[in-house]
This record gives sequence, C-alpha cells and structure tokens, in this order.
Amino acid sequence: MDRKYLKFVIIAAIVLLVGIIGINCFTIVDAGHTGVVVTLGKVNEGVLQEGIHVKAPFVQKIIKIDNRIVKLEVDTEAFSKDLQTVSTTIAINYRVDTSKSYSIYKNIGANYEQVLVTPAVNEVLKAITAKYTAEESVTNRTLISDGLIKGLNDKLNTIGLYVTDVNIINFDFSEAFIDAIEEKQVAEQKLLKAETEKQTAITNAEAEAQTTKIKAEAEAEANNKIKASLNEDIIRSKFYDKWDGKLPDAMGSDSIITNIDGSNSGQ
Repeated sequence: MDRKYLKFVIIAAIVLLVGIIGINCFTIVDAGHTGVVVTLGKVNEGVLQEGIHVKAPFVQKIIKIDNRIVKLEVDTEAFSKDLQTVSTTIAINYRVDTSKSYSIYKNIGANYEQVLVTPAVNEVLKAITAKYTAEESVTNRTLISDGLIKGLNDKLNTIGLYVTDVNIINFDFSEAFIDAIEEKQVAEQKLLKAETEKQTAITNAEAEAQTTKIKAEAEAEANNKIKASLNEDIIRSKFYDKWDGKLPDAMGSDSIITNIDGSNSGQ
C-alpha cells in the first residue's frame, strides 16, 4: 500500500475517532425533561436539567425522563355496590417530579407508567366504584373523579408521581342493566304523569268548591242586606201595589186584609 495513502487513512481514522469521542462527550436535555446519569450501570443521584451537558464518553449514558404533564388512558372494569359490572374509560393527567426522576428510574425503570401508574388507577377505581351503585356512578362522576385524584396521589406522591386531573370518558354497563334503567325511567314518568293528573283534578275540584262557596256567601249576604232593608210598612206597601182589589172567593179565618190605617176589614 502506498505510504501516502496509508497516512491519509490513519489521519481520517483519527479524525473520525476524535469526532465520535467528541460527540459522546456531550448530551442535550430537551425542555421539560431531566437527564438521569447512568455510569457503568449505576444510577447517579441527582439529575441533569435542560440544556447541554458534558459526560464521560462510552462510560456514561443519559436517560431522559419527561417531566411534563402526560396523559394516560386506562380501560378497566369494576363492580358497583349493587354488583353490576361497570366498564370505564379514564383519562389521567400526571407528571414526574424532577427531583425524583433518578429514584423512579433506579427503583422502577423507564416503564414506570405500565408498572406503577396503570395498576394504581385500576386499584383505586375499584375501591371507589364499590361505594356506589351503578346508577349512582353515573350521577356522581365528579365525586368519583375527585376520589380518584386523592386516592392516586395518596399512593403515588411519595414515589414522585403527581396526578393533576382525572376525566371519566365513559361509563358502560350490561344490556340487561341498561334495559332495567330504561324501564324504571318509563315507570317513574308514568307515575309522575298520574300524580300530576291527580293533583290537577284535586286543584280543579278545590277551585270549583271555592267558587261555589264564594257564590253562596255572596247570595246570603245579598239576602241579608235585602232582609235588613225591609220593614212592615214597606212590605204592606208592596202588598197593596200588587193586589188587584178583589177578595178571594173563600177565605179562612186566617185570611185578613189589613187597611192602611191598621183596621181589619170583613169583621
């Protein structure tokens, strides 16, 4: 081989090696992440923050942990208080504490979501769902969500994981239970309609009775006023106004016509 060509190859190899070593002397930690330093398989305490860092080439490797809020969807089943199967889809928002990144990687590994978070969601949800009937689970979503946040944080905070939000995307039940709920709602609607009609009838009857009472009281009051306004002279005057001057053909002892001056005729 030509000595000149051999020299060129050696120089190129040295440059390439220096380049490789140079590249492996630096690492970049992206925004929202921390870098866990592993030296010959040993996890170092502390983490690298965002930016560029120097590391020992071929000796150290940097495991990047995402410390931003991460969304996790979990599909799970649990039993309600009335032993109905509740299929649930839950969206969990959580984050990794930057100061605990190295301990999480050291004790759990990079797959901490599958190893720790998902099982915790299933466990806490089963415990909370068992407190409510299937029907109550639907109407108490907020309480269940709040209970999940508290229960998950109680289990995960000491490790360095923090749940910030829980959304129940879906509750699903067996077809038999859904049919039973629909039948119950129909029965309740029929009962409500019957009660409404009954109350309407009672209200109408009470209104009619009140109207009759008011009318009777008004008539009685009018009669009393008429009675109070009459005296003996007015009655006698009205009698003569209507009398045609003829005596009845037959009169008993009680048929007496009184003169205007008070004397009796026919005696």
